This record gives sequence, structure tokens and C-alpha cells, in this order.
Amino acid sequence: MLEELHIQELALIEEAWLEFSPGMTVLTGETGAGKTALLGGLKLLLGERADSGAVRSGAAEAMVEGRFSIDGEDVVARRRVGSDGRSRCTLNGEMATVGALSQTFGPLVDLHGQHEHQSLLSVSTHGGYLDRWAGESVSQSLSAYRAARTLWIDAVARRDAVAASIAQAARDSDYLRFVVEEIERVDPQVGEDELLKARLPALQHAEKLADAASQAAVLLRGDGGAFDAIARARESLVKVSGIDGRLDDIHARLVEIEALVDDAGVSARSYRDEIEDDPARLDATLARLGELSGLMKKYGPSLEGVLQRLCSARESLEVSQNADGALESLGARVVESEAALRDAASTLESARRAAAPGFTAALAEVAAELAMDGVHFEVAFHELPFSAWSSEGPNRIEFLFASTPSQPCRPLTRIASGGEISRVMLALKGVLGSADTIDTLVFDEIDAGIGGATATAVGRRLSQLAQTHQVVVVTHLAQVAAFADAHLVVSRKAADDGASTQVTVVSGDERDREIARMLSGNDSKASIAHAKELLGHARVR
Repeated sequence: MLEELHIQELALIEEAWLEFSPGMTVLTGETGAGKTALLGGLKLLLGERADSGAVRSGAAEAMVEGRFSIDGEDVVARRRVGSDGRSRCTLNGEMATVGALSQTFGPLVDLHGQHEHQSLLSVSTHGGYLDRWAGESVSQSLSAYRAARTLWIDAVARRDAVAASIAQAARDSDYLRFVVEEIERVDPQVGEDELLKARLPALQHAEKLADAASQAAVLLRGDGGAFDAIARARESLVKVSGIDGRLDDIHARLVEIEALVDDAGVSARSYRDEIEDDPARLDATLARLGELSGLMKKYGPSLEGVLQRLCSARESLEVSQNADGALESLGARVVESEAALRDAASTLESARRAAAPGFTAALAEVAAELAMDGVHFEVAFHELPFSAWSSEGPNRIEFLFASTPSQPCRPLTRIASGGEISRVMLALKGVLGSADTIDTLVFDEIDAGIGGATATAVGRRLSQLAQTHQVVVVTHLAQVAAFADAHLVVSRKAADDGASTQVTVVSGDERDREIARMLSGNDSKASIAHAKELLGHARVR
């Protein structure tokens, strides 16, 4: 809801503060007083393009500030327009774009009478109006349609994703086969590289190792070697065994050493016999290590990594080979979901077509009360190609209008008269009632070409609409103004630096005089009496 509007240096307005309340508020005043400028300020907050020509003469910039209540919280918007045409916007004190203003407040305020900010002039809104009037008879079908559309979108996405994977796999299949063949040809085994690396030194130095082992065996077990010397030493101590315990200890250690030397000599001799100076085996080992190293550089960094790459390549090839079946299954799901979507779309369209005659009849009935006798409305269902179906349905719904029964209906958006389109919107809002989601409705030129009983009917309809919406009306008709809950008078005041616009809240006697002025151009006793009578009748709604 719009709660407050503050305008500075805009057109004739030097400074104006306007406070708005729930219900119906009217702005009245003589032609040229500045009512249009006040609405122009509101339009700037709704995201309308700024015009430097709207800046008050002699001022550096114009400023419009508005306070709105959105879901119980205050939101303050400010827009400044410089004399150079540059525009600056803030939302709750933070820098914002004009687009952000439009997105924030556009859904909250509908302005009727000029061709800006009118949701009725946007064909994309027409289906929503019909749906809200129809209620559950359409809402259930719309929910089912949207659910079917979501399933179809998901099925298409899954099919396309698999198709893309198959295409990529096909492009990669030659390479994947090469990977598998290369790794399988080498046939690496886990830990094989470490085992070969451990054996390599013995193969590289076989002759040197054999000579060393042979020499050690001779020194340990050869004639006159270490084993014989230790044996003689041990035997010499046997002769004095039991005399001195210290020699007995030495003898015991010699026994141990003799066994160790004997074992070492045997081992050295065995090593010498086993070691093989085999250049062919060395070459084969080096070649094998080279193959394994090459695989690890390409697919590694270890043999475990190489084997994992082999496994993934095999799996990818298997998926590619079996993908046709999966794609066929997903394609069938797309066909099934599309058929379900088309069925849901048909049901939705039928529900809307069934609701349309009642909707247009109700609209024409209310319009007749607003000096639009003989008007005729139709709802056109423009078929869209399947690719253009949206979450709102398979058709572009458009309201058609004829001002007389003899005229063919034509798109409502082509109606030239601002007053006429405003009254159509008023009728539509009356038909929708609380089902309409827009909080604030601003009507300008709604009284164009009407008067008398029709003006009273328009005022009463606006008053009824104000029970469920905030309604702001710019009017020249006392019959309309009399129904307001709040009354603002816009006047033009002469000053040394030029004329300026003032806004005054009137009530009581002041309001009586303003209604009298609107009725007869003066505030004579007779006019004031007439005004009081009009206000009295308006209070009995």
C-alpha cells in the first residue's frame, strides 16, 4: 500500500507532502493545478523514464520519495532527476536501478487512465484475470497443467543430457579403445614396478657381486680361512676347560662365532652360485620398467592409477555401446510426458473456455452501470505452437471489446480513450473483487464523458472497490469525489518566482465548499446545501 508521497521541484510543484490511507482517496482541483504532476511523481517511482523537462524551472533537480507498506514492512524509495536528465534511485537508502523500482512497486500499483503502468493493456495479464475470476474450476486444471509441463521439461532435459553424453562418448570412443588396448597390451600388475626396481641392482652388478661373494666364501670357509682359525682357537681352550671361568666364557663365545662364520660362509657360497650375470634378463627388466613408466606418465601417476584409468575407459565404452537402449527409453518417456501435457493443456483450455462466457457477461453487466451500455466483451484464445507453451498455458488469452453491439470486437489494448479503458478496468476490478492481487489502484480520467447518475454509479463502484483495495482517484466530478474516505485538493498558487502547486487535506466545511465548487463553480449557500446532500447520499452506500 502507498502510505506517503513527497515531491520536490517537479513541474509546478515546489514541495508537496501527500499521506494516503486505506480506502478511497480523491484528488480534486481546477484544471492546470498540478494533479497530473502529482501522478507523474508516482510514475517515476514505478520506473517510468525520466524527463529533464519535468524539473521545475530554475531547480537543479526534482526529487520524488515514496513510502510503501509491503507485507507489513515499510519500504522507502527515492528518485532524483537532474536538469541534465540523469536519474538516481535508492531503495531503503541503498543505491538501486530504475528496473529495481519497477520490479518492486510495479506489482503493487496499477495506474489507469494514461497508458502507462496499466496491467490491462498488457495481454500477458488477461489470462490471469480470467483464471482468478473462474476460481477452482480453472486453478485445478492450471495446477495439473503446470505439473505435467514440469514432468515434460524434466524428461526432455534427461533425454538431451544422455544424448549429449552419447555424442561425446562417440567422439571419444576411438581414443578410449586406444587406451584400453595400450594398457591391456602391457598388462601391468599391482606392485610390479616396485618388485622390478628391487631386482634391478643385482642384475646391473652381477659380476661384481659374484666376485665379492666368492672371495668372502673363501675367506670364511676356505683352507686356512676364518672358520679354521676360530676352530683352532676354540680347541686350544678346550684343553684348559674348567680351570678359569673367564676362559670358559671366551670358549662359549667362540662356539657361537664359529657357527655364525660357518653360516655366513655357506650363505656367501650359495649367493655366488645363485647370482647370474644375464645381460638379456637385465635388458628385459629395463624394457619392462620403461613400459610401466610410460603408462604411469600417461595415465598414472602410479600403477594403481593406470589400472583405474583402464577400468573407467572400459566402463565408458560399455556405456557408449549400451546407450542406444537408454536413449530410446528416455525418448519414449518424452513422448509419454508430452502426450500427458497435451491432455492437461486441452483440459485447461476447456475449463477456461467454459468460464469465459460467464466472465464476459459479468464484465458487461458491471460496465453497463458505468455508462457503457451496449458494450460487448469476448475472450480470444490464440493457439500457440507447442514450443511457445508457457507455464500459463497453451494459448495467448486476449480480451476483445466492442463499444456497441453493431461493432465487431477488437483487442481491448487498442482502445484509444483513457476514460473508457479506465472504466473497463473498474468494471474488471469490480468483477474480480478480492481475487485481484494488486494492492493500490490509481484512476485518472475515469470520469471522461460521463455525469449525473452514471458518475454516481462510478463513484459507488470505486467506493465498493476500496473495501478490498487502496483506491486513489483523480476526478473533476463531485458525484465521484463524494464517495471518498479522504479528500485532497490540489491548487495553484501564484508567487514571485512563478506559480506553484499546493496540496491540502479537506474535511468538514472545507470539503463541503470543495464539493460545491465542483458542482457549480462557487460556494454559494445553495451550492453548499447541494454538496451536503450529495455527501449525505454517498455515505449511505
